[in-house]
Amino acid sequence: QVQLVESGGGLVQAGGSLRLSCVVSRGTFSDLAMGWFRQAPGKEREFVAVIGWSGSTDYADSVKGRFTGSRDNAKNTVYLQMNNLKPEDTAVYYCARSIYTTWSTALGHYNYWGPGTQVTVSS
Repeated sequence: QVQLVESGGGLVQAGGSLRLSCVVSRGTFSDLAMGWFRQAPGKEREFVAVIGWSGSTDYADSVKGRFTGSRDNAKNTVYLQMNNLKPEDTAVYYCARSIYTTWSTALGHYNYWGPGTQVTVSS
């Protein structure tokens, strides 16, 4: 069974930075895209970033220029560097493994999910 585990969340002041990591164990990693999503209280889960198998990336408009996704295929790990954090970035952040090699922002295109890590940004 494929397992994903996120880490790196926490409490940070507005303008600060955090780096999230997601380690994937068992199953395919290097051939598939990986996504980051988030869910704030009372809101639906939303797309944040996708990292293609080659390292290419795409982002939600709300985080472009502030967040950077990357991956290390040798370590089966994907990262999300989050800079200039804002209170509206507060959410549980999830990594997920796509069923495709290329970009997808649709939740339904991801078949394995981590348990999530809490990010709280204070004003």
